[in-house]
Amino acid sequence: VQLVESGGGFVQPGGSLRLSCAASGFRLSNYAMNWVRQAPGKEREGVATIGIDGITSYAEYVKGRFTISRDNAKNTVYLLMNSLKTEDTAVYYCATAVWGQGTQVTVS
Repeated sequence: VQLVESGGGFVQPGGSLRLSCAASGFRLSNYAMNWVRQAPGKEREGVATIGIDGITSYAEYVKGRFTISRDNAKNTVYLLMNSLKTEDTAVYYCATAVWGQGTQVTVS
């Protein structure tokens, strides 16, 4: 049972990235899925959630810029990040009952 994130990287302010989170050993469709991030020297903070029913919610600091989605056929959750800011720099994790290893996003 594991989650594997990908898609992180280095991007300039105003740019975009799409993160992916692929699950193995269980069906994502049976769980609400979350994206969480941790910036250097800061606490982990929630970014976005997608429910089993597809209903989404976002932290205020990403609302209108980030979009969480899921493809149950591919057993994958995505986070599309637009209009990136330097303060979005962090390690991004997808999480449910288990956590992925994280993917680094650097906006500079």
